[in-house]
Amino acid sequence: MGNLFTSLLNSTGALRVYGRSFNVIQNNITNANTPGYVKQDQVLVSLSFDPARGMAGGVVAGPMVNARSSFLEQSVRGQNELLGEAQQHAMDLGVVEGQFDLTSTFGVSSALNGFFNGFSQLAVNLNDTVSRQGILDLAGQAASAFHQAAIGLQNVSTNVDRQTRDSIAAINRLTGQIAGINRVYRSNAGAAADAGMDAQLNAALEELSGLASYTLVRTADGAANVYLGGQTILVMGDRQYPVNVDLSTPETIIRDAAGTDITGQIRGGRLGALVEEKNTTLPGYLADLDAVAVTFADNVNATLAQGVDRNGLPPPFGLFSYNAAAPSATLSVNPLLPDQLAAALATAPGGNGNAVALAQLSSAPVAGGFTLSQAFGALGAKVGRDVSNARNEQAQYQDTLAQARLFRHESTGVSLDEEAVKVLQFQQAYQAVGKLIGVINELTDSVLNIIR
Repeated sequence: MGNLFTSLLNSTGALRVYGRSFNVIQNNITNANTPGYVKQDQVLVSLSFDPARGMAGGVVAGPMVNARSSFLEQSVRGQNELLGEAQQHAMDLGVVEGQFDLTSTFGVSSALNGFFNGFSQLAVNLNDTVSRQGILDLAGQAASAFHQAAIGLQNVSTNVDRQTRDSIAAINRLTGQIAGINRVYRSNAGAAADAGMDAQLNAALEELSGLASYTLVRTADGAANVYLGGQTILVMGDRQYPVNVDLSTPETIIRDAAGTDITGQIRGGRLGALVEEKNTTLPGYLADLDAVAVTFADNVNATLAQGVDRNGLPPPFGLFSYNAAAPSATLSVNPLLPDQLAAALATAPGGNGNAVALAQLSSAPVAGGFTLSQAFGALGAKVGRDVSNARNEQAQYQDTLAQARLFRHESTGVSLDEEAVKVLQFQQAYQAVGKLIGVINELTDSVLNIIR
C-alpha cells in the first residue's frame, strides 16, 4: 500500500512540475516578439530511486534557465552603436550637401561664374550703364549665395544642438530605467530570474548603445553598472548619474553629474556623431567656405583698386566688405555707383583693361593654387565624400546589425516550432502520468475492496 501512495505522490508531483513547464512555454510564446526577451527553460531534476534507502524517486522543478548570451548581446550593441553614428552623419550631412551643389543655378558656384561673366560683358560694353549696374547686382547675388551657404550650415548646427539635447534626455531616461531595475534586483533576490525584468533591462541597454559608447559591468545580484565611454559613471547599482549638455559656447560640451567636462570621452552612437559634427565637421566646412569668400572679396577689391572709373578716378572703396570673424555670413556689397566701377587701367583710362583682368580672375589660381570655382568645388566634393561614406557605412551597419540580431534570435530567441515540440512532449508526459494515476487509483480501490 505504501508503494502505491509513493507512486501517487510522485505522479502528482510530476504533474505540478509539468504544469510549471507549460507555464514557461506559454510565457515564451506570449513574449516571442517582446523586445529584449529570450527563451526560458524549466530544468527538470530527477530524484534518485533507491527504495532500500528510502529514496522514492520522482521529478522536481530545477532552476529556470535563461538563454541570454552576453557575447551575442554585446555583438548586437556594438553594431547598433556603429549604426547610430552612421545614421546621424548620413542624415545631418545629407542636409549640408544641398548647400554645396555645384550644379545648382542658385548656389555659390553659379554666382561666382555669373559675376565674372558680367565683367566679360562689361569689357565689351564699357560705357553701358546697364552692364555696370548688372555687375553690382551680380555682386549682390554672389554675397547672397555665400550668406545662404553659411546660413544653411548654421541651421544644421542649430538642428544638431536640438538633437544633442534630445539624445542627452534619452540617455538619462534609459539610465533612469536601468537604475530602477537594479533597485528591484537589490530589493528582491528572486527578481533576477524574472524574464520580464531581464527583457526590460536588455532592451534599455540595446537602445542606449545606439546613443553612445559605454561599458557594462554586471554584478552578482544581476544589477547593471554603466560607464559612459568606459569612464564616467551613468549607473552604479540603484543610483543614476545624469549627464548634461552645455551649449553656451561655440563647441558642444558634455558634462557629468558633477559638472566636469567629459566631451573627450564621448564617441560612437548618435551622441558621438552629433558632438563630432558640431565641434569638428561643420566648423571645418564653414572655415573652407569663409576662405573662399575672403579670397573672392580680397582679389576683386585688390584688382579694382588698380584701376580707374569712368571719370578717371580710383574707386573710393572696395566692392566687397566683410567681418573677418564671419566672412561668409557678413559678406556685403559696398555702395559703389555704376560709374565708380574701375573697369579701366590707370595707365589706359579709356580702355577696358581692368574689366578684362577682373574677368580673368575666374581662371586665376588665387586660392592656394586653385581657381575660386575649383576651391569651392573641392569643398563640395569633400562634403559629398563625407555624405557618401556615411551612407555607405549606414547601409553596411544596417546589414551587420540585422545579421547580429538574426544570429542572436536563432541562438537565444523563442522558436515557435521548438516550443510546439515541447508542448507535445509535455502533453504526452502529462497524459502518461494521468494514466498512471488512473491505474494507481484502480489498484487502490482493489486493495481496499480486498481489505473489506
